[in-house]
Amino acid sequence: MSPNDGTVAGTGEFRLIEAVTAGRKQPESTLLGPGDDAAVVASPDGRTVASTDVLVQGVHFRLDWSSAEQVGRKAVAVNLTDIAAMGARPTSVLMGFACPSDTPTALVTELTQGMWLEADRAGIGIVGGDMVRADQIVISVTALGDLGGREPVTRSGARPGDVVAVCGRLGWAAAGLAVLGRGFRSPVSVVNAQRCPEPDYEAGIRAADGGATSMIDVSDGLLSDLGHIAEASGVGIDVRTADLDVSSRLTEVGTALGADPLKWVLTGGEDHAFAATFPSFAELPEGWTEIGVVTMPDSGVTVDGKRYGHDSGWQHWR
Repeated sequence: MSPNDGTVAGTGEFRLIEAVTAGRKQPESTLLGPGDDAAVVASPDGRTVASTDVLVQGVHFRLDWSSAEQVGRKAVAVNLTDIAAMGARPTSVLMGFACPSDTPTALVTELTQGMWLEADRAGIGIVGGDMVRADQIVISVTALGDLGGREPVTRSGARPGDVVAVCGRLGWAAAGLAVLGRGFRSPVSVVNAQRCPEPDYEAGIRAADGGATSMIDVSDGLLSDLGHIAEASGVGIDVRTADLDVSSRLTEVGTALGADPLKWVLTGGEDHAFAATFPSFAELPEGWTEIGVVTMPDSGVTVDGKRYGHDSGWQHWR
């Protein structure tokens, strides 16, 4: 391919890396950014929280449904919520990117622009990564975070009598996926919820400071992810549907598509809201809403006291 054909092969690996990193702003926590064998990131707490997610074209995103910038923002957001769910503050991300040789350079620069925009929204930097050839687009993001002196909030601390609470929207991304799957592109607010989540990265810190006993990022569906807490903690969890926010917009979309919006709220993933448990006497932090209670050991996850009769959320290879 010629050097001017507009593809990543024509641009070349090192010119492409320079194009997506040159002139980018880094926070003070980045002591050494892109350009060396490894990055150096400050960790004032002395402990580093780390998480990795992989997004595969056709599985996690479609470029006929989302812009490259939206895909880039989503790739960063889904990783940073895992950091926030531990009660930590994100500090940086590293990017692994693979694509076919004929991928347009403009698509890659737009995608990485989205990554930088989301990193900037979280107050962090992209400190390094790697680019390689592959048969399809694959994005791997590793996120790092700092606990700021807090103990990590894990999935295993819930106790019977704790209240269950959520922070963030539920069901919107699932509704957006249903709309896109029918070939529609509106309502835009619902469709964009699927294309690019907008998590509150401070929610996890507020929960940790508010005494959360367990916490998780809701990525695969509320019931599915609460099930992880229940299993790790050896408890049961009961969700009260009367306390869930089923917005009028979701109801409108559900009516139009012949779908139950409550099912989206209970089982839909990719909103990247947060779910946590708190002692019954605790005052819930700003933005958190009580939706249920932790019940007797090993009783599983129930809805209004009964087993839910549908799939509880997303699983790969199923």
